[in-house]
Amino acid sequence: MSTKHTIPSDEDLTAFIDGELTSEERARIEAIVKKDESVAERLDFLARASLPFEQAFAPLLSEAPREKLQAMLAAIPVHENAKPASAPAVTRRRFLGALAASLVAGIAIDRSVIGIGKDENSEWRAVVADYISLYTAETLAGPVPDRQEQTAQLASLDEKLGLSLSPEAVSLPGVDFKRALLLQYEGKALAQIAYLDPETGPMALCIVKSNAGPKAPDLENRKGMNVVFWSNATHAFMLIGYATADRMTAIADGVRGKVAVEF
Repeated sequence: MSTKHTIPSDEDLTAFIDGELTSEERARIEAIVKKDESVAERLDFLARASLPFEQAFAPLLSEAPREKLQAMLAAIPVHENAKPASAPAVTRRRFLGALAASLVAGIAIDRSVIGIGKDENSEWRAVVADYISLYTAETLAGPVPDRQEQTAQLASLDEKLGLSLSPEAVSLPGVDFKRALLLQYEGKALAQIAYLDPETGPMALCIVKSNAGPKAPDLENRKGMNVVFWSNATHAFMLIGYATADRMTAIADGVRGKVAVEF
């Protein structure tokens, strides 16, 4: 089977069946059908299907932004040498296009309602999770820095993020402090304090400046790790690691109580 051709979409195949394609487009799909058994089977399936597309999708399309959909459909070029459509004015090809547009509109509406994409903190958490997922126990191997070294490392974070951290404030029960790093996310300083949990592996407390306002602690899972995140008036925090959700939540509660830093 040749891999050079582009597999036709269901929309293209239904247009082929309904006689809406130009002679050049029909020839292209005919050639693919002869060479690709899977495309031939799909074409046969769609040709045998006699679903009432308009009735089936009417409720969904009635909720879609009609003006926008009509403008999108009107923009589809009409080829002079295309065969006259044997289907009604609203063909299956148009319905597939309209359905896709309505689904996209639906996703956008749902996101605006539930707030997905509006939380600026969700993006930096995703970046941090990608980064921490690369860590292994070997990445954080080595002795635990003494208090003087921890203080020096934390001081570099304080200066850039307006923090006031101490080794005691960021210590986690049963988890070894390994290092404090100053990273950057979209031009903003990002503090990462890395730990090694003898039981579950890498763990990190990360902090970035944020004007999203105070938010109570919440829990999510990213890259197989549990993430507890919260924010105050000026900073966003996240504790990420492979420990159980209950343990991560308990550790985060302790950190929140100690890292009541004077911003």
